[in-house]
Amino acid sequence: MGRLVDRLLDFLTSEPLRIRSFLRLVLIALIALLIYHARVQHRFEGVFNAVLVVYALIAVTFLIVVLRGPDRWWYGWVSTAVDVAVVVVLCMASGPATIALYPIFFLLPISVAFLESPLTTGLLGLSASLGYLLAWAVYATQDQKMGDRIPALVYVQVGCLLWFTAAITAMSFTLARRQDRVRALLDVRRRLVAESMRADERSNRELSEQLHDGPLQNLLAARLDLDELRESPTAANFDRLDAALRETVSALRTTVSTLNPQVLEHVGLSAAVNELAQATEQRWGTPVHTELDEVGRPEAQTLIYRAARELLTNAYKHARATKLDITLRREKDSTVLRVADDGIGFDPAILDRRVAEGHIGLASLVVGVEATGGSMDFGRPPGGGSVVTVTVPDGLPADQLQTV
Repeated sequence: MGRLVDRLLDFLTSEPLRIRSFLRLVLIALIALLIYHARVQHRFEGVFNAVLVVYALIAVTFLIVVLRGPDRWWYGWVSTAVDVAVVVVLCMASGPATIALYPIFFLLPISVAFLESPLTTGLLGLSASLGYLLAWAVYATQDQKMGDRIPALVYVQVGCLLWFTAAITAMSFTLARRQDRVRALLDVRRRLVAESMRADERSNRELSEQLHDGPLQNLLAARLDLDELRESPTAANFDRLDAALRETVSALRTTVSTLNPQVLEHVGLSAAVNELAQATEQRWGTPVHTELDEVGRPEAQTLIYRAARELLTNAYKHARATKLDITLRREKDSTVLRVADDGIGFDPAILDRRVAEGHIGLASLVVGVEATGGSMDFGRPPGGGSVVTVTVPDGLPADQLQTV
């Protein structure tokens, strides 16, 4: 039963026009119920009832159309125009006898237009509110009992309509902003997936070249040394063979560590980051200062280690840093990694451009950290350089860990 309800809700909310169509039917039913209990005499009774019935039939037909789909871009505008036209005709056919019912009439176009756009909703709501006030002004001049004066209650009702307009417009603006954000995230995700596939190809190609130019060449040289050793088993030949094999083992260990740092499994995150800092300093000759608290083995230690490696690499390659600082500590229920450098600094606003250029390392890292409920904060200290703080909470579900 619960799954059926979820599927029904997903179906209705996947297209805004479906919700609007249901709201329209409910409001028509409320108008009919209110008029029935009010028991008032309309100026043109037959016209009023006929318009309401026809409007209900149109609303039902439109609901069937949008449920069957697909929606057209002009459906929303046409339905809103019909709502406005019906309100005008109902007001004209009702006359002054049912003027107290008009707020319900004017709620109709406002309530069903909020999914179009904030501007459309605001303009339509303002027009409906002023139209309601104008209708009272017209009937006040026709009713001698009113003495050309609009009752104070009408101004209160107009104020309520304006408030409702402001609330629905704000809701429409919020929905529009969220929709734009979702579109942007989906676009980034699409580019990340596409670039990730290309990055995998590049990574495989680089790994192949690294194995070919390093360990494989060393093994071929060792084989030649072995052949030479068979012919001339001297100490120099043994030393040369031993050096070639040691160099091969070292290169293979470096490659395996890059793919899957075993130190994470054996001694934990702090030791792994410390080893990474030492390797970075030896490889590039850039001093790396470390302040690493013992943080154990957090659930997302692989993600945090990848963040440290990516940030250190970016600091050297792109920020042209000459000094690096890396800290690792525990804060409440989170693990915090901080990497600072004295380079040219970094503007996080260029992430989208970097993805478009094919550099997805940092962008995918941000997505991974945010997927865990964590955050990546980019800062620029007064003295120059950049500071990146990665905060990852504890207690991550297994499915989240698999995705990051």
